[in-house]
Amino acid sequence: MNNLIIEATKYTPYIRFDADKDILEIRGESYPENLADFYRPVSEWITSYLAQLSQERKVTVNIEMVYFNSNSSKTFMGLFDLLDKAVSEGKHIVVNWYYDQENDMAMENGEDFKEDLVSLEFNLIQIQK
Repeated sequence: MNNLIIEATKYTPYIRFDADKDILEIRGESYPENLADFYRPVSEWITSYLAQLSQERKVTVNIEMVYFNSNSSKTFMGLFDLLDKAVSEGKHIVVNWYYDQENDMAMENGEDFKEDLVSLEFNLIQIQK
């Protein structure tokens, strides 16, 4: 499976999904003008990746968002729901939600996401600067 790399813009995050290393990374800001168009290939890639993922492999998802709008929040929750379902089916996935110690909103958003998940390991990790 090919890796997915999308460079960051002023309105969209950097995305790097490495299928060989089982590391998925999203960093930056997310408030794209056309959210569906931006995240469509991301969703398609993750769906394909999870379908071929063996239960022996362990996936790490690292997310560090500085800012994202409410529509992006819904998209992230959809991603977490996909990952949560995969874990309930026996896959090994861990999400690390990184947030700046001075960004209370990022921490609270991470806590909100974590509360809505059933099986997915979701770690809140404070970045000290």
